Amino acid sequence: MQRYVDFVELHGVLLAASGLPLPLHRKLFEKLGAESFDGGYHFQVEVVENGRQRMLVLTDDYLEKDSDVFLIDHAWTFRLSDAYKQLKEIPGLVERMASLMCVNTDIDNVVQVTDEDDSDDAKQSAVEVVERELCRVGEEGSLAVRWLELEDSDIDDSMLISLDLHNKFPHLLALTLRGNKLESPEDVLKVVVQFTSIRALWLNCNPVIEACNCPELEIYNSQFTPKYGRWALGFCGGLYGMDNPGDPYQGDHLLQSVTSLDLSNRCIRSLINQDFCPSSLPALSHLNIHGNPIDENSPEELLEHLRGFTNLTILEVDIPGPLGGSAANIVGVLASVLLLNGHASSKILESEMVIVDSMLKPRVIELRPGEPLIDRVLSAMWFYVMTYRLANEEKIDETSIWYVMDELGSALRHSDNANFRVSSFLYMPNDVRRGDECTRDFLYGEDRQRSARLTAWFHTPQDYFLREYKEHKMKLHSRKLTLPEIPSSECNQLDDRGRVLRVFTDIPHVVDYLSRPEFLITTEAKNADIIWTSVQVDDEMKRAVGLNDNQYINQFPFEACLVMKHHLAETVLKAYGAPEWLQPTYNLETHLAELIGDYYTREKVRCLNPMEIFLSDVFWVRLANNPYSLTKESLFEYETHFTVMNYRGKMNHMHTPEFVRGFEQEHHVEWLDIHLRIERMIRSLFEAAAGVHPEMQSPMSRAMYGVDGMLDNHYQPKLLEVTYCPDCIRACKFDTETVVGESGISIEGRDFYSNVFGCLFLNEMAHVRKL
Repeated sequence: MQRYVDFVELHGVLLAASGLPLPLHRKLFEKLGAESFDGGYHFQVEVVENGRQRMLVLTDDYLEKDSDVFLIDHAWTFRLSDAYKQLKEIPGLVERMASLMCVNTDIDNVVQVTDEDDSDDAKQSAVEVVERELCRVGEEGSLAVRWLELEDSDIDDSMLISLDLHNKFPHLLALTLRGNKLESPEDVLKVVVQFTSIRALWLNCNPVIEACNCPELEIYNSQFTPKYGRWALGFCGGLYGMDNPGDPYQGDHLLQSVTSLDLSNRCIRSLINQDFCPSSLPALSHLNIHGNPIDENSPEELLEHLRGFTNLTILEVDIPGPLGGSAANIVGVLASVLLLNGHASSKILESEMVIVDSMLKPRVIELRPGEPLIDRVLSAMWFYVMTYRLANEEKIDETSIWYVMDELGSALRHSDNANFRVSSFLYMPNDVRRGDECTRDFLYGEDRQRSARLTAWFHTPQDYFLREYKEHKMKLHSRKLTLPEIPSSECNQLDDRGRVLRVFTDIPHVVDYLSRPEFLITTEAKNADIIWTSVQVDDEMKRAVGLNDNQYINQFPFEACLVMKHHLAETVLKAYGAPEWLQPTYNLETHLAELIGDYYTREKVRCLNPMEIFLSDVFWVRLANNPYSLTKESLFEYETHFTVMNYRGKMNHMHTPEFVRGFEQEHHVEWLDIHLRIERMIRSLFEAAAGVHPEMQSPMSRAMYGVDGMLDNHYQPKLLEVTYCPDCIRACKFDTETVVGESGISIEGRDFYSNVFGCLFLNEMAHVRKL
């Protein structure tokens, strides 16, 4: 096609439907004619998400709104039935798709490339670092070193103690020991507790995992402790760091200058304390609390607390989450907030948005070692494919055509506030500058159920969908059909005075097989007594064909409530709720969130893959009836050397809290430390079972086991046995109290099995701990 006028005449309707601005039509015509795929001169593709995604970045200095259009090629076009065959037979296709979809490299085999300066020869040992910092103390005084980094230094427990850090750096505020070989929580604790002013400790990537109970600790392994305060807030607000650790004796006046505070993923349980308050942070305008449970404050308490921050204009938070389940409600209460998760508050209120989220984690497929590239591409392609259907003047092809855009188009990631648009071609509805990520709205023009639809590409908040499903299920179970009173009426009878009834039909089998003499096939519908047709008979058809109200028609009014699948389900659900004879059914146009919630509910089963273990807060100590003795005569006494009295002797029962208090006093230990080691032992036990015998996995299995153990003279747990269907008489007979977690909570024995079954079958967590 040589002339632009012919191009517009032929494709004008499609161009208008695509939304491509009119000034770009001629430029599109010119690029199509020249086959100019010039995107590489304006953009560059970068690898992100640890190599699992690509993004598109503008390399031009500036692109003005609607100033250019770029061609996007289809790298792969296929019908679904042909996908596997094409990947297998077309040379280079599977390799190109695997690279485009970032599934061509095993995560475990990524080679880390480092600069020469980071080599072992250039890296200082822990002793050298300590000596260097000790020289600073000698020159500048004991306050000179308040932040010490000893990462990846092969420090083990004995070496940590020998470094004598407390005496050398008594005013240390932050200590990082990432990537070492520390195993003993007791030794680590022995060192750390000597620092009376320490605020932060990092032990990431060490065998030891227990948190240290240091009185001044505010940050442990990048997470806030319950004691977090002004130092932790100042660290996250950019006030404190390695170059400026802060002064332990300073007041909180420095926080008054903080305008932006990123508290995301800090495991914060309570946001209301004496340091996180409007008087300490009067200038705070941007707050990010994504990824925190904040379960010790109610949504109402938190909203009221945040209302006091009058300069807070930008807020990022999980929705649903600690502030509730509705974005509209949050911005309705927090009048100063102008942007919630990147969305304008005015737009949220106008459209009554429920979920808006700026930090959704993208979905990627799990890469399994040795998995064929074809299988990986077939799994990952659903994050990239788009679709269309072919059509002619008579009908639309019922089989979809699927396609994957080229490397440029496929690198466009999603944004609710996209700066590019794809309508077969790529153009900019907004101004874009160098370095900006180029994004598109995966659901452009679709305002219904956006959060649910985005679940196809992102890990959206499960709580919202679980709640929607729960409410939906409750509504269904509350429904009960009440039949309306229908007055009896006589059916109209055909005039049977020997007259042959004329039948009009467009169904060949009726024509061929209706041979009774009482009926006569006619080709004139308006003269027929009976209309037996395969098409819908509505008022328009009646007028066009000349039908009248005295003719019988093989259709009932409103029969769509039965003959159309989505209406059939709606009819039954409205009448009966969820009868046994109807499979769970969802209209994806209106109940997609409920369907996703149903899926998540089914996914949460207590099983070995993924392994879920719950430890009851109820445990009992077994005691011998006689004092321990090694005298010769005592060696034959069962009640002196054995503790199991279920079957012989008299059971010497002691309540668990009483035992723990006595044990701690006698041996000068903390029971919580011992209990944590017991938990680790039990989890390791079941990890071994799941690894050696994967056939144990069964989605229909739930079980309770008894685990018997003992402590050695170093208070290390030793496994004795695991019992099937353990004896729970004492658990049911005696009331007790929790001694771990939140201690002192009463547990009634009569509720033991209710709690167990509630955990295994109802997803409840009463008096159990998830390992």
